[in-house]
Amino acid sequence: MLKRKTVTKTLECKVRITAITDTMQVLSGKWKIHILGTLLQGGKMRFMDLLREIDGIAAKMLSKELQDLEMNQLVTRTVVDTKPITVEYEVTEYGKTMEPIIDEIANWGVFYRNRLHGKTD
Repeated sequence: MLKRKTVTKTLECKVRITAITDTMQVLSGKWKIHILGTLLQGGKMRFMDLLREIDGIAAKMLSKELQDLEMNQLVTRTVVDTKPITVEYEVTEYGKTMEPIIDEIANWGVFYRNRLHGKTD
């Protein structure tokens, strides 16, 4: 009887799985990658601009997701002393390290849609 190779028992694999789990927890949910992608493309944006830019997100959900992204140091929140007070959000330098990952997700999404709809390059 052949023994099955156990990949997940190696230290390298455990470290990798832990890293993937951490990443997925930070970026979990429907909106975080979308918010980061929008901020990476648009630069510094006010809350209402983000709300208008991201189709289908509710104000309460946007607020919660921005708080999570800020807590994980991917986004900064700046209160601007205007009348009325405005709040601006921007991707941090640390958050910008996500840009190649988000670009690859977008590229794969284009590839997937083209394949799904029968378009080939």
